[in-house]
Amino acid sequence: MLSKVFPFLKWFQDYGLSQFKTDAIAGLTVALVLIPQSMAYAQLAGLPAYYGLYAAFLPPMIAALFGSSRQLATGPVAVVSLMTAASLEPLATAGSEGYIAYAILLALMVGGFQFLLGVLKLGLVVNFLSHPVVNGFTNAGAIIIASSQLSSMFGVYVDTAEHYYETIWRVIQAALHYTHWPTLLIGVFAFGVMYGLKIFWPRIPNVLVAVVLTTLVSWGTGFEHNRTIEREHIRSQQAQELIDQFNATTGGIAALSLQRTEVSHAMDQATETQDAVGVLNGRHQADLINVRMQQLREEVHLARQGLRSMIFKGVPQGGEKIIFYSEVEVPPGAKTDGRAWHIKIGNASLEGNRIIMMGGGAVIGSIPSGLPSLSIPEINWKVIGRLFPFAVIISLLGFMEAISIAKAMAAKTGQRLDPNQELIGQGLANMLGALGKSYPVSGSFSRSAVNLQAGAVSGLSSVFTSATVVIALLFFTPLLYHLPQSVLAAVIMMAVIGLINVSGFVHAWRAKWYDGAISIISFAATLAFAPHLDKGIMIGVSLSLLVFLYKSMRPKVVSLARADDQSLRCVSTHGLKECEHVAMVRFDGPLFFANSSYLEDKIMEIMRAKKGLNHLIMVCNGINDIDASGEETLSLLIDRVRSAGVDISLSGVNEAVMSVLRRTHLPEKIGENHIFATMEKAISAVHPVSHRLSLEQACPLLTVCRLIEN
Repeated sequence: MLSKVFPFLKWFQDYGLSQFKTDAIAGLTVALVLIPQSMAYAQLAGLPAYYGLYAAFLPPMIAALFGSSRQLATGPVAVVSLMTAASLEPLATAGSEGYIAYAILLALMVGGFQFLLGVLKLGLVVNFLSHPVVNGFTNAGAIIIASSQLSSMFGVYVDTAEHYYETIWRVIQAALHYTHWPTLLIGVFAFGVMYGLKIFWPRIPNVLVAVVLTTLVSWGTGFEHNRTIEREHIRSQQAQELIDQFNATTGGIAALSLQRTEVSHAMDQATETQDAVGVLNGRHQADLINVRMQQLREEVHLARQGLRSMIFKGVPQGGEKIIFYSEVEVPPGAKTDGRAWHIKIGNASLEGNRIIMMGGGAVIGSIPSGLPSLSIPEINWKVIGRLFPFAVIISLLGFMEAISIAKAMAAKTGQRLDPNQELIGQGLANMLGALGKSYPVSGSFSRSAVNLQAGAVSGLSSVFTSATVVIALLFFTPLLYHLPQSVLAAVIMMAVIGLINVSGFVHAWRAKWYDGAISIISFAATLAFAPHLDKGIMIGVSLSLLVFLYKSMRPKVVSLARADDQSLRCVSTHGLKECEHVAMVRFDGPLFFANSSYLEDKIMEIMRAKKGLNHLIMVCNGINDIDASGEETLSLLIDRVRSAGVDISLSGVNEAVMSVLRRTHLPEKIGENHIFATMEKAISAVHPVSHRLSLEQACPLLTVCRLIEN
């Protein structure tokens, strides 16, 4: 009982000092990969980089302690991070306090759903996400993730558009106009270091080496070069007008947000008092506010785009003072500092004495030292209602990724996995992680592979990983200040290369063409509807269910005849000759309300096609279940066949189906002597009677009868 509640107790059976050392080394190795990756994935999720460290603090340890896999490394992963950003984007601005709060709440919801599935032993629900759908989504997600890092690689800043491809087009236009070359070069250098080490020295932690080298270069060269100035130091009429426009529109949006909140409260009160007129007025006012806010957002976008595209030249005035001119308005003969400057602009208004000019590349910046405070996320039922569909998708997608990785490793280690226990472990990791400011996490393929290669014996390696992250949060966060953002972009792009799997499409198509088509459609839909990634998954799942329903409603009904190897095979597939007087029909699938009429139609077609038919044998080996509708159809079929002057028998009825037939007294109706254990016995009994007055030459079933007699 204790081992079921605390599965980690099994680790310590035959556990010694040598295993402890191996787990410690493996845990440290994984942590060296996890720390930079977690910060990169946090930014992919739209969160400050240090929230990735928070997500790498509790979840790896909790998932290992209460899961069933001993080598699975849990933490921030690319696909779940992307889904988190897609889920929260409609609710709040990326990186804002509200956005962070919703991300933590989403982790709690994901964990709760996974934990509930595990406790109720419903791990099989993950099968609703078929492999073709996941393959299509993962490939599209890898492309989206990689391309989403282009802005950081080129050192450009753009607003996200309604469609993802529009955002990428904006990035390309910005890159053509004002790429920051040092940013691009250091990102490419990091990518080259990681790729080179992975190919030639795979045992060296390539991500850590790239991060350390580029951070040292960034610190030594002054890669970041920001300057806080007063607005009057910008000598550009165009820039001043754009700043005024930007500040006015952002202020207007803030005012409208307050009005919308007031209208929402008024609507709630009207709903409680059943004031229908008040509700309608509230909806009308809310619609007007939303339209006006959309107009202002477009104006903000245009002003922000104009400011971001402006390149300034700094002219020192003696001392620390610098005056900034547009690059086309620099006074003749003025000596500039040689840098290309940009105004750092986000979503907040630009304060007159707090405008930041960027003359270098973007870095991680300050990371709060110390562990996050443990607290329960604020519960907002309206937000929970909006996030629930995303939480379900992330739960299933994250768990499917985790259990697939765990199964692959278990095949090598021989360990027994319990999917429901793994659901409990992943659920607790997300729920308890949310208490420590974590966003949704899952099992990582790359870090699990590192853990396995390092020789991890038990989940204690993940405990050491969490302990290493704790040490980093307590003592080493200042060292990460100068880490370039483009390096994190390179880390993400390097990680998602392994997610691209073109052979998965080919394999699915070869198995079943419709599975290949579903995989391709899921891939295309995910790309087309990005950033609304849930639509791509839902289209794939819907297609999978439709195919399943179609196949269930129209299962395979085949006529059997003797093949050259003396076995009974499908007539149409093998081009076999049939007996003129005996038809053997096999129904492949459960006989239930959705397909029972289909069986009846097929039987009638066979009877119309075979004029000399005397006996029909229903081969029931493929019928593994039957319901009331199926039994009723079978009973009516017996009447219809016999009323047409043709006898009917059953063969190969399994125990589950036979128990249903006996409860409805169908054996008495068809006759116990018309139910046979095997096809061969049915042929042996039926053939002589059916051929009593036959003129058929060389019946193909005659050989079967002789074999049975011998």
